[in-house]
Amino acid sequence: MKQLQTGYAQVNINPPLGSAIYGYYVPRFAKGFLDDLEIRAFALSLGEKRILMFSVDVCGVDSGLVNRFCKTLEAETLVQRDQIFLSATHTHTGAYLVPNNMFEMEEEPIHRYADFVESRLVDAAKMALADLKDTRMGFGVGQAPERIAYIRRYRMKDGSTMTCPPINDPNIDAPIGTLDQRVNVLRFDREGGESVVLVNYGLHADTVNGELLSSDWPGWMYRTLDRALDGVKCIFFNGAEGDVGSTNVHPLPGDMNDTEISFDNEMKSPGMARFVGRALAGTVLQIYDKVAYVDVDAIGVLRRTVAIPANLPRPDQMPLARKYKELHDAGKDEEIPFEAMELTTVVAEALRMCKMENGPREFLLDLTGVRIGPVAFVGIPGEPFTDIGVRIKDTDGWSMILPCSLTNGDEGYFPVQSAYDEGGYEARTSPYRAGVDEVMIQGGKALLNDLQGVFSV
Repeated sequence: MKQLQTGYAQVNINPPLGSAIYGYYVPRFAKGFLDDLEIRAFALSLGEKRILMFSVDVCGVDSGLVNRFCKTLEAETLVQRDQIFLSATHTHTGAYLVPNNMFEMEEEPIHRYADFVESRLVDAAKMALADLKDTRMGFGVGQAPERIAYIRRYRMKDGSTMTCPPINDPNIDAPIGTLDQRVNVLRFDREGGESVVLVNYGLHADTVNGELLSSDWPGWMYRTLDRALDGVKCIFFNGAEGDVGSTNVHPLPGDMNDTEISFDNEMKSPGMARFVGRALAGTVLQIYDKVAYVDVDAIGVLRRTVAIPANLPRPDQMPLARKYKELHDAGKDEEIPFEAMELTTVVAEALRMCKMENGPREFLLDLTGVRIGPVAFVGIPGEPFTDIGVRIKDTDGWSMILPCSLTNGDEGYFPVQSAYDEGGYEARTSPYRAGVDEVMIQGGKALLNDLQGVFSV
């Protein structure tokens, strides 16, 4: 029987101070660091097959840049570009990789940073491949603790829908959706080398805010586990997090410790990142020693293209959209008659309408599947709602399924049907028409079936 081998590497990707920070619809420029931004790379080998998986501390990497990075990685490592799985942790305190024409940014520094990240991906890949060692894999599923994650879309008593309503707003009725609190854990024990623990859980990495660069709560989880488990390194792939945040709109005693309410009505601070990261590390520690070990007799990567109709604006919507875009571009958000998250929503919606006024009518997106024995990853090139991940997980024939957001692309939100009926930030800003959830779910399930057939032993 062929032996699974794995390799690990991590490299720093800190940008220079003054870099534009990605994550909101307001300009921010880095004034310092809370902690390091990194690439964590994981290489797999079985027989002649080799796979590279990356977790990158940025908010997202669009598909055009992913294609460029994968082409370079193939040339430098000889790992085929379609065998690469590149995922963003979705930190909202990382740097831009592609210029944003909403703000007056110098484009050259952003292009230089993208070049730097590309070179560091190559470094990480080469080190991970050089680190390949015989490996035994185990898996387990934990339950995330309370008070770290909440559905962030709410039905209001007046019949409206809001994403991130104000704390203790008396108009709040109930959240719209159900959390998936399962924390997927893979443990790789490597002969003569450090073990690797791979974690998958769906939650926005948006608990810091401000103008200090940070890997957000995933960084705290990494560092906590790296210290708590001797000879172990951690890598993280964010799950279906499109409608999940860390703010309790009805705070319990202690919830406001070492945190504050941000401009978009959410609990954010370095202390909040520390709390969430430590809490999730605790879940991993609870099951790390009790994983179920399995034989890995097949590995492989497949991609499946899905077609999604575009969420095109109506002609009657364009005058107001253009007005809001002009005000926003001129730095006059105060003249738009909304505030907090409602302001973010109407601005983002207006930008979506102006961008898509003349099409396209359809998007072609790639889902990326990875098989490691009885375990499968489904990479989605954007931000799927929780229910999409839950329904993809409900596919027969696998010991564990790990849906991963922002993988091989950063192409927007993938809301569920009800979100279009009810409104809210994600559906109003998504470039995709209602029904995208079924396209992604059925595409994911078909991809999982293909993974079993193509790479069966």
